[in-house]
Amino acid sequence: MKSPAVVNFAPEAGSVELREITKPEAGENDVILAVEAVGVCGSDLHQWHASHSWPVNYPVVLGPEFGGRIAELGSAVKGWKEGDRAVSETAAVINPDSPLTRAGLYNLDPNRKGFGYGVDGAMTRYVRVPSRCLHHVPDQLAMEQAALTEPCCVAYNAVVNNASIQPGDRVLVLGPGPIGILCAAMAKLQGAEVALAGLERDRARLEIAAKAYGCEVIIGDATAWSKERDGLGVDGVIDAAGASIALKIALELVRPNGWITKVGWGPQPLNFSIDPLVQKNIRLQGSFSHNWPVWERVLALLTSGQLDVKPITGGVWRLEDWREAFEKMHSGAIVKAVLRPV
Repeated sequence: MKSPAVVNFAPEAGSVELREITKPEAGENDVILAVEAVGVCGSDLHQWHASHSWPVNYPVVLGPEFGGRIAELGSAVKGWKEGDRAVSETAAVINPDSPLTRAGLYNLDPNRKGFGYGVDGAMTRYVRVPSRCLHHVPDQLAMEQAALTEPCCVAYNAVVNNASIQPGDRVLVLGPGPIGILCAAMAKLQGAEVALAGLERDRARLEIAAKAYGCEVIIGDATAWSKERDGLGVDGVIDAAGASIALKIALELVRPNGWITKVGWGPQPLNFSIDPLVQKNIRLQGSFSHNWPVWERVLALLTSGQLDVKPITGGVWRLEDWREAFEKMHSGAIVKAVLRPV
């Protein structure tokens, strides 16, 4: 059986096209998920433009953010049945004997390979998923929203687990892409006073963050907002932009004894001194991916309505119209696009 798929086939920019692929076969511990919705991830756009900094197993089907219904089960799969609604974590390949995996930190396993770059992702009709990656989706949660669990988990891990927010803190988020907006929303749930900073071209996304999540929004220089309480700077900065200049700004605007959590990717060299990290006694924390308890907590937030991703969903496109969805996201006209393979 053949199905259309959005395939990244080479390391050069623009090497993404719609191809016909064969339906995957389930191993004994796998399921075959019939994909109902797949979010367009920033990693998909990076690979489309060849601006990524991670190894890719070409050719590969894009799409690490997805949900659907179980169509087939491997012989050893337990706790699931055909027709169950599910979303999947991204750690498609891990070393089960790694000390990190044994500690529940399989997201940090050096052998980890994810959907959409290491193995085939979900921008197609059917995707093979290890059953250990699956989480049940409650009936009341629409699949278009459930498919965005993954970026919400990235934000949750960055803000709740890897930042140091206390109610009343002033937190600056740099970069109003999907992860930046979701980090700002999470920081608001933590009780922080939050500003989200971007550029003029980010105005549409910033307006969504202001209206939907109650964030202060800043176009350009965030110095005045950062220093307005006592002149010393913000309690913490979340760098969701990734560019070198964002970390430089974070070091300038965070208060002494404050913290910076970096979740944005960027391959550029720094080309500036990080001595302020020492001088100001700043805690710099990276944040990567997520694990099982994060997914369960985020699904609870989405189901209860405490976290609403509908405001950032800019539209749902057919798989055949993937290019339009990619272009809408890349231009900043929308925050998130969702593809529907059926």
